[in-house]
Amino acid sequence: MLDPQGDAVGRMLEKLGFQEVKRVRVGKLIELDLDAHRTQDREYLLARLIQMADGLLANPVMETYEIQVEDSGSMDGGIGGAPKA
Repeated sequence: MLDPQGDAVGRMLEKLGFQEVKRVRVGKLIELDLDAHRTQDREYLLARLIQMADGLLANPVMETYEIQVEDSGSMDGGIGGAPKA
């Protein structure tokens, strides 16, 4: 299925230096597929996701967000959070 909004967000994240983003899907949720080789360190991964959310993906005036990290290689995903007030 085509996702022009996801494609546009993906291009903008790449321009902002987030080279680890491989694919973006935008709907009620924003889902990102990331390059596993660039995101093996969990603390680094969460920091990068917070930068993406604060810099482009969320409007801090009107929105809050939660970050969930799931390993696509298994059904057990870890969850990290960065709720924003």
